[in-house]
Amino acid sequence: MAELMESVNSDVSQILAAALAGEDISVDDACVLLDAKGVDYNSTLTVADELRRKTVGDIVTYVVNRNINFTNVCIKGCGFCAFSRDFREEQGYFLPVEEIVRRSREAWEYGATEVCIQAGLPPQMEGDLYIRLCEAIKKELPDIHIHGFSPEEVLYGSIRSKVSIKEYLISLKNAGVGSLPGTSAEILDQALRDEISPGRITKDQWIEVITTAHELSIPTTSTIMFGHVETNKQVAEHIGLIRDLQKETGGFTEFVPLSFVNSEAPMFLKGLVPNVRTGPTGMDVMKVHAISRIMLNNWIPNIQASWVKEGDRISQLLLNAGVNDLGGTLINESISTSAGAQHGQLMKPSTFRDMIRDAGRIPAERHTTYKIRKIFDSSDVENDPLDYVGDNVEDIFGSYNKLINLEEYRFEHPNRVSK
Repeated sequence: MAELMESVNSDVSQILAAALAGEDISVDDACVLLDAKGVDYNSTLTVADELRRKTVGDIVTYVVNRNINFTNVCIKGCGFCAFSRDFREEQGYFLPVEEIVRRSREAWEYGATEVCIQAGLPPQMEGDLYIRLCEAIKKELPDIHIHGFSPEEVLYGSIRSKVSIKEYLISLKNAGVGSLPGTSAEILDQALRDEISPGRITKDQWIEVITTAHELSIPTTSTIMFGHVETNKQVAEHIGLIRDLQKETGGFTEFVPLSFVNSEAPMFLKGLVPNVRTGPTGMDVMKVHAISRIMLNNWIPNIQASWVKEGDRISQLLLNAGVNDLGGTLINESISTSAGAQHGQLMKPSTFRDMIRDAGRIPAERHTTYKIRKIFDSSDVENDPLDYVGDNVEDIFGSYNKLINLEEYRFEHPNRVSK
């Protein structure tokens, strides 16, 4: 490591040395690393990998879960989102509670320990919908973990219920929510949010939901979406803010960098926002994950790669850039798929284990909050129920493309009068 540092730019070398010594690097330091190229770039990845090794060792985790995006109808119009549909559009769908419970039960039977529930914000939603949904799942499956409802959804539920964010979170917790996804963060810079998603939950509202959840002992994930119109400074400031919040609350379980998928995103496709990039470069992806590890290592031990965004090959490479978690099996995936992601809707547990072993690491299945469920040694060839699913994944579990064309679950506006 010392020999490597001798050939590195002096500023970069000092920053990386400080990180290796256990110091928190500054936002300005992170900006320097985000500009790194050549040997400086390689050294940044090497240091991130070393910090990962010191902090969490060689175990790489994943969770067996199912995504349930129960409606794509949304009152918002975020520029990066190709998933949402206006209620007047033909492809709007809404899954009834009994179908959400059925999908949860099916996931449990296939070995899932978690259901991840997120969706659009349907017009005139009944304020207690999320609560009733969780109660129904927990009545059927008391031991499954509900990882549900982004800060945007929590805010909307509280508004529709005419209660405070805190009161609504208490109701969600009592109904069975075990943790919140820290999505709807994008970049926590209000001017940029106003540009790419006007009318979206504000930076301050996002922080209020997250810190209130943590205060109530509801853990959350944390995320960033990058590769669109943001600057390196905004990326670094976002990660720095996440670190500051973690110092205050300790409630984040992981940090998940999410690449912008451009091909169907309205702000790219329709030119709604000037100078939108086509997503991050490969080096951008590597650097953002590595710098996330370097900035957050003392505070958030788990850095996750999103295989839905990056694919299995890049995700495997990220295991050498500070990453120690590969997320979930998902079973269904609608949001990234609708934006044009091409990496499928199911990652089998055995595929995770093969990826991890090929990278020279140790696979382990975890629970949502990172308690280890099982560590797999090199001789363990045990298969999970999901490993026996063939190529007919869509026939068994359905898919986003099938769902938007099903009349059975077509959304009808509450004001519509049946004739």
